[in-house]
Amino acid sequence: MAAEPAWCRFDPAAARITLRVHVQPNAKASAIAGLHGDALKIRIAAPAVDNKANAELVDFLRRLWQLPAARISVRHGAHGRRKVVEIAPADAALHALIRNAAGG
Repeated sequence: MAAEPAWCRFDPAAARITLRVHVQPNAKASAIAGLHGDALKIRIAAPAVDNKANAELVDFLRRLWQLPAARISVRHGAHGRRKVVEIAPADAALHALIRNAAGG
């Protein structure tokens, strides 16, 4: 198995995946845009005002990985571009899906 990327951590004991993301708001379309340092860069089709970018980030990840929105939360960085997103509950299969979809 390949080494775990810095942007994606899976804690099987807590059944939780933690993602380090760098968000670029005001994009034409929401999409994964590769890496930005040790974070996954995600372009978001929403402005960074009134929590719209955070809401679109959660909705984009929900659609991308076909998860209920209640399983995805912005744990840190709600007011900045650098965020920590938590997905719980999670298992090894979801972890593999996320790593593969994001190129990790």
